[in-house]
Amino acid sequence: MLDSVHRPLRDERVNAVLERLAAAQQYPPADPRSGMPRDPHEYGEYGFSILPEQGDLLYLLCRGSGAKRIVEFATSVGMSTLYFAAAVRDNGGGTVIGSEIVPAKIAAAQRNLAEAGLAEYAEIREGDARETLRDLDGPVDFALIDGWLGSEPSLAREVIEFLAPQVRVGGYVLNDNAEPDFLDYIRDPANGFLSLSLPLHGGTELCVKVAG
Repeated sequence: MLDSVHRPLRDERVNAVLERLAAAQQYPPADPRSGMPRDPHEYGEYGFSILPEQGDLLYLLCRGSGAKRIVEFATSVGMSTLYFAAAVRDNGGGTVIGSEIVPAKIAAAQRNLAEAGLAEYAEIREGDARETLRDLDGPVDFALIDGWLGSEPSLAREVIEFLAPQVRVGGYVLNDNAEPDFLDYIRDPANGFLSLSLPLHGGTELCVKVAG
C-alpha cells in the first residue's frame, strides 16, 4: 500500500491507480534472464514495472529539473509512465514518449493513463524501441531505460547509444537493471555522463549528461 501522505506525488486519483498496479504486480516463476522463452509477447500478462520508490525518485527528479520531454523504454503497463506524466503535467505541460512492443501492454497502459486523468501527456509508440525511439525530434530532458534483459549486447546498451545524443546537457538517464555493457558506456568519460549506483531494485544507475 502506498503511503500518499509521505510520498512526493500527492494526486489521489493518480495514486489510486499506482496502488492498484503495485498490488497486482507479478513476475513469472523464473527470472527472464534464465532459460525462459525470449519472446516478450509470451509475458503479456506480466507488468515488469518499476517499484514505487523508483517512481518517487523519477517524479522528484523530473519536477526538480522542470522536465517536459521524457522518453522511456519500455512502457509495459504504464507504471513509470504515470509518474512521468504526472510530473510533466505538474511542470506545466509536456510529453512522455514511451515504447512498448506488446500490444496488450500498450492497451493496459492507455487504460491506466486514462483512469488517472493523464492520457493527454503520453504518447506510446508500438514496436521495437531501437526503431521507435531512434528519432525523437528534439532534446530529451529525462530518459528511463528499463527494457528486456538477456541479450548481448544488451538492449539497454543499444538504446543508450542512439539515445544519448538526444539527451540535453543537464538531462538525466535512469537505468533500472545495471546491465554491464550499459555501465561500460555510461561510465566512459568520452560519452559525456556522470553516474551513480543507487541501492534500489537490485541495481539502479542514475546518470546526468554533463557534456555534449
